[in-house]
Amino acid sequence: MTQPVLLFALPLLAAFLLPVVWRISAAAGRLFGPLVLGVNVAIGLLAWDGVANQTRVIALGGFAPPFGIAFYIDRLALLFAVAVSLGILLLWPAGRDGEGASREATLTLVLAAAGTGLALSGDLFNIYVFYELTAIASYGLAAARGTGAGYAATMRFVVIGSFGAALMLIGIALVYQAAGTLNLAQLAEVAPGTLDGTLGLAAFVFILVGAGVKAELFPVNTWVPEVYGAASRRVAGLLAGIISKLALLIILRLLVLVFQHAEALQVMLLLGMLGLITGELAAWRARDLTRMLAYSSIGQLGVMFIAFSIPGEAGVYAGLAVALHHMVVKPALFLLAGRWGGAVERLAGAAQASPLAAALFILLALSLIGIPPLPGFWAKFLVVSSALAQPGAAYVFAAAAILIAAVVEVSYLFRVVARLYRRLPAATLPPPPGRPDLAVGSLLGAVLIATVLWLAPLGDGLQGIAAEAADRDGYIEAMNPASGLLP
Repeated sequence: MTQPVLLFALPLLAAFLLPVVWRISAAAGRLFGPLVLGVNVAIGLLAWDGVANQTRVIALGGFAPPFGIAFYIDRLALLFAVAVSLGILLLWPAGRDGEGASREATLTLVLAAAGTGLALSGDLFNIYVFYELTAIASYGLAAARGTGAGYAATMRFVVIGSFGAALMLIGIALVYQAAGTLNLAQLAEVAPGTLDGTLGLAAFVFILVGAGVKAELFPVNTWVPEVYGAASRRVAGLLAGIISKLALLIILRLLVLVFQHAEALQVMLLLGMLGLITGELAAWRARDLTRMLAYSSIGQLGVMFIAFSIPGEAGVYAGLAVALHHMVVKPALFLLAGRWGGAVERLAGAAQASPLAAALFILLALSLIGIPPLPGFWAKFLVVSSALAQPGAAYVFAAAAILIAAVVEVSYLFRVVARLYRRLPAATLPPPPGRPDLAVGSLLGAVLIATVLWLAPLGDGLQGIAAEAADRDGYIEAMNPASGLLP
């Protein structure tokens, strides 16, 4: 089965071809990128049935690991690969003309290719390459508006991101020094004897903090409010909703396969709690809607780190539930903030200008807080219940922090709602969200409602994906040439 390779190859090829197409016809150039991403989504959905029946391993160039680079394609990898293409398609940059629009579209396709490759990679070196390619595309998109504030915020992003990349590379070097390989399946086999001591913990912390820059991990998340505030709301939604989860996927794979010791989980738990607390308190203090959403994203990513620190299938299941929910809610909220950005005080009368947008904001806010029966409630319930099932006081504190953070979310999100529904004379109403942004936001809101209706089968499917992702022995067996899964 070679189709999933196209999920990476098509956007990368399209990124090289797009400037040429754009010069020939600007109209064709605008359609070229979305068309390629639509094909990517279709390829991913067509490949789903085959992957659901059996995990596949693709040896690129015909060279089997460890000598060659392999793509490991299980349902978790394919889910994230499809989510990258679909998310970028929905958040495709719009409203610009000229050479700047061509550059932004090209960078977006590079981001799609790198993100997909990151999700499918089964080799730590290859993961680092795709991670850096994702970072470079993210830097370009963050500065794409061409404003002074955008350049300043992006420079800070580049400095912190480069620091994180250096730490990640040090961690990978330590892993290679100890284990002599970077293939994830081989690392899983040799890790118990080579990476279970102080050296292994140091390598994990380096990689965790390095990858944590994109995952908005405390304390390397100080770039988030500035970049999200200066970038376009579509780029902010893309970075917060989609790209941050790819960094989490790297950390999840390493936790399951390589660093299965209590100290690594404790570091994850501690940093997750710090991210949750600092993010939600900063969001509560914020008086600017975009910065409020940025800090809220930091808090929600903290919940995901807490979830993935829970050992076994239960933690993977809970973490994936929160991550997928955040993929839907956060981009929609950033789209609504496209014209609502700025001081919350100036949002008075917005519900009069666009009742649909105000109602959509309430729906998204209720799910983000965790009000039943919306999906956000069930995602947080999985995390809290799984945390309380663990021994030790640390997880009790984590569960309490999540519940307290929900109360804080109620405070600042309903402060926004109160402003939205404050009535003003018609001549002084703020502008409503743009129609394309409102259409995509409404679609994502409809996904939330549909999830409520199909909660049981979706939950069963996600639990199956989590069980497969947590199966360390199954991963090792699939990468074994004797398994028959390698071509």
